[in-house]
Amino acid sequence: MARQGVGRLSHSVCLVLTCLSLALHLILALFCLSVLQTSCVIPPPSSCSSSLSFPGTVPHGKQGRSHSLSSQSSSHKLPVSRMNGDFTKMAAHIDHKVEASFNIVNEKEKDKKLIQTKMATKVSQRISSRSKLEALFSHPLYNLPRKHLLEDDWLLKLNDKSSEDSECEEDGYDRANWTRSADTHPAWLRYHLGISRWELYDRNDPSVAEVTQQMATQRILSAVQKSGGTQLKLIMSFPNYGQALLKPMRQERDAETDFNLFYFSDFERHNAEIAAFHLDRVLGFCRIPPVVGRLINITTEIRAITTDHKLSRTFFTSPVGNLCFHGQCEYYCSTENPVCGRPQVLEVSLASMLPDLSLAPRRSWRSPWRRSYSRTKLAPWEKNPDYCDTVKQTPPYNQGTRLVDLIDMVILDFLMSNMDRHHYETFEKFGNDTFLLHLDNGRAFGRHSVDEPSILVPLRQCCRIRRSTLMRLRLLSLPGFRLSDVMRESLSQDPLESVAPLLSVQHLSVLDRRLKTILQAVHTCLEHHDDVIHDDLQGYDVNLYRH
Repeated sequence: MARQGVGRLSHSVCLVLTCLSLALHLILALFCLSVLQTSCVIPPPSSCSSSLSFPGTVPHGKQGRSHSLSSQSSSHKLPVSRMNGDFTKMAAHIDHKVEASFNIVNEKEKDKKLIQTKMATKVSQRISSRSKLEALFSHPLYNLPRKHLLEDDWLLKLNDKSSEDSECEEDGYDRANWTRSADTHPAWLRYHLGISRWELYDRNDPSVAEVTQQMATQRILSAVQKSGGTQLKLIMSFPNYGQALLKPMRQERDAETDFNLFYFSDFERHNAEIAAFHLDRVLGFCRIPPVVGRLINITTEIRAITTDHKLSRTFFTSPVGNLCFHGQCEYYCSTENPVCGRPQVLEVSLASMLPDLSLAPRRSWRSPWRRSYSRTKLAPWEKNPDYCDTVKQTPPYNQGTRLVDLIDMVILDFLMSNMDRHHYETFEKFGNDTFLLHLDNGRAFGRHSVDEPSILVPLRQCCRIRRSTLMRLRLLSLPGFRLSDVMRESLSQDPLESVAPLLSVQHLSVLDRRLKTILQAVHTCLEHHDDVIHDDLQGYDVNLYRH
């Protein structure tokens, strides 16, 4: 009986031990399975909110997951302390593997967060840049009270014809049923009717944005070569009777002008025309007609629709299969200097045409600081440091604002390194008391590695500048309104920016360097002269416009 009792007891003990062993193995299996599932979790795709997270912040949902991971890594050792024997050694071995798996996950998390941080930095830079442009145009210096305009201060006036007399319809063109109501006018006509004695356009006028949008998207009905000029230009017509001046892409955007070339020997750049419009606007001048970039098809949007027989005879196919043409002009219009598509697509700039000369005649003025356009001769201003004293005594520079108007143009040209400003134009109707048109900027932005100090000679010789211009330049030198940043964002609004940046990083950064040079020149003038500032803010509380 005793032996039988001992047998039953040993049998019970074995059964209990067996159950305990199975239970422990089951716990171990469940623990290992949970570890493997945790270490092999695939991170969910990032949402828009996570991609827009900024450096130093944890996207929503990531913090909880990171906390649970750290909790598991710190708490999974707790059961080990309650075990002993071989099972403790096994658990320690598993613990080592688990720790390694968590290290892998953490490394992946770090890489992922690093990528998100970089993306967020780029986004934040774009947001910051955008806010700078908006802040600039919201600044009081860009919202000065407008002068009261009399009837004669408007360039154009509507006549008294009735709507029936204004009806017109031509093949391919929109039906023109224009009345005295601005709602019936196309955008380009509203833009023309907004030209006044003091500005080419109001920056807040929605017609300007409509003009650029339509030039970039409307169907082209006609393409003919513009007569005159040294390089190829075309006049493009649209269904709403608007017209634009086309300049084609002749060289890569980041190609610098050869240092061995004279300033009058370089190709004109389509992107320079676009960038000049934006820079003129950022400076607060508003004296360049609206310009926009566009991709056109040479076959369907020039060759197939042109009625210019001289132009149509110049089309040919290059050895690599690109469609090319060269037109007829004084320079660079030959098979050696063609305009070519890729294979038919061509980048161009389109500048809104000014009112017809029959309606609004313009006068061309020779710049007093015109270059000699000679390889050997110097211009008078290059030989006489007191040249401006003579200019100040010569009409129209001896009265009014003509001299500081010209200095504004000099500042624009120096910033974009335009050495080709031999003439400028004004509207005849306004006489000498009006703004200068900043036309023809195709030779700007040719070099970024060096500056051209001779462009700034009129400012250094005359030591005159508008107060509003100087205050805007100082504003643009501040980090919160940095010129290169606001230009980058302004240019991002152009359609061609989606193809490639209109200005290279070097061309953008050089704007800040040249701005410092201008401000230093003004500072030098203020140290040596008394009558430097032309106070166009007289009567205003200048403190309101300080930054």
